[in-house]
Amino acid sequence: MTPDINSNVTLLPMDEYNRQLIDNVHPPAWSNPEPRGRYNLVVIGAGTAGLVTAAIAASLGAKVALIEKHLMGGDCLNVGCVPSKGVISSARVWATVKRAGEFGLTVPGILRGDFGVVMERMRRLRAGISRVDSAHRFKELGADVFIGEAHFTGTDTLEVNGKTLRFVKAAICTGARATSLPISGMEEAGFLTNETVFSLTELPRHLAVIGAGPIGCELAQAFARFGSDVTVFEQSRRILPIEDEDAAAIVERAMMNDGVRFVYGSGLTAVDKSGDEKRIRFTTNDSPAEIIVDEILVGVGRVPNVEGLGLDLAGVDYDTKNGVKVNDRLQTSNSRIFAAGDICFPLKFTHAADAMAQIVIQNALFPHPFGLGYAKTDSLTIPWCTYTSPEIAHVGVHESLATAAGTMVDTFSVEFNEIDRAILDGEPAGFARVHVERGSDKILGATIVGAHAGELISQFALAIKNGLGLSAIGGTIYPYPTRAEVIKKVANAWRKTTLTRGKKRLLNRLFAWTR
Repeated sequence: MTPDINSNVTLLPMDEYNRQLIDNVHPPAWSNPEPRGRYNLVVIGAGTAGLVTAAIAASLGAKVALIEKHLMGGDCLNVGCVPSKGVISSARVWATVKRAGEFGLTVPGILRGDFGVVMERMRRLRAGISRVDSAHRFKELGADVFIGEAHFTGTDTLEVNGKTLRFVKAAICTGARATSLPISGMEEAGFLTNETVFSLTELPRHLAVIGAGPIGCELAQAFARFGSDVTVFEQSRRILPIEDEDAAAIVERAMMNDGVRFVYGSGLTAVDKSGDEKRIRFTTNDSPAEIIVDEILVGVGRVPNVEGLGLDLAGVDYDTKNGVKVNDRLQTSNSRIFAAGDICFPLKFTHAADAMAQIVIQNALFPHPFGLGYAKTDSLTIPWCTYTSPEIAHVGVHESLATAAGTMVDTFSVEFNEIDRAILDGEPAGFARVHVERGSDKILGATIVGAHAGELISQFALAIKNGLGLSAIGGTIYPYPTRAEVIKKVANAWRKTTLTRGKKRLLNRLFAWTR
């Protein structure tokens, strides 16, 4: 066995924690195994979709090869969910300390924050979590782990670092990457994305964030709480455009209270650099303007990683915008090859990739009619959450989509300022909202905006997935005082509407007769 030629990886800063991370997810001394005949399943890409696919297949006894050219764990571990939530958790503590007087605590002297410690903490926690996604662990699980670039050489073969792997089935799980913007001077001036922002060790005094989607909003608020002067540029007229407008407005107000400024309807025309400063030129309300910042963070979308895979040789249809083309069974135009995760699916979430990996396992290793029957993506109920303060979470359909599809909808909302626990915790902003099919208790969708919304939305996801209506929720006892009571109160709001005038008249007669 020979060492992998692509084993040299650098993560800045190269401290003990990033070295530990690399030792786990791209070990410098790793030697690729010799291929073992024909594999039941070859998985390209060791992000969430690839790791879950490989782990389940290996645990079932399949002969599995797992290939990763960069860092195992993919975006989620290395440059996405894990580091961002580590940073956001510190920002929330900073914000809470600033409110200490509200809770009767006097902090003596001048508060001094250390952004370097924040980022060091994040790197330490990320390194510890990385053991779960490590090359050594997956080798112990029974997978042959190859570190290097893979490309298909035929419809049932591929090559990695000069070694040919043959397969019965394959799964493409190569994910997506941050996109850039065609703005004059942007490349020369330099900019950050989610793939580089977590390498910062010093807090930018002035930060521009381009894009008011989930990534932009989460990090804009976090950096503002650390003390950066943050300006968010957004082409549309609001933040978080896929969310209910009034829900997004609550998040916007909270971000503004933290010091974030928004420039809506802006057209960025040019960026130039002078020393350590970057000048952004833009138009707003048809008037030219400019701003000087230390760093620019771009968070405007992602593009699929389809290049260099030899997909044409494998007979796999794809395009550079939407990625690998799959059917509802996650099968590509080559019936032997499947895809899962950001490479092929519009909802680019870690938990969605996990769910799709399980579909791939069922359809690739246990095909109908001999196995468990086909699994399909249209059976998935996928919630999501943006981890601002307050959080905003959603599952199912929005009212506008249901109405457009011809479904009549009744909507019920309860504000968190009606929930005792939210009031007592000092976090009364937000609401829970549920859409049901008119004339029934069938839940079509739900939105929660408020503290811990990401934890609460799972109750509605569970209900939708298992066909439980609001009557089931209303008949459930919730502990008092908890924020989750908002869910029961929404169900009670629906229940009150079921008491028709006829039922009320009947009850009045009954009570009159029993007096």
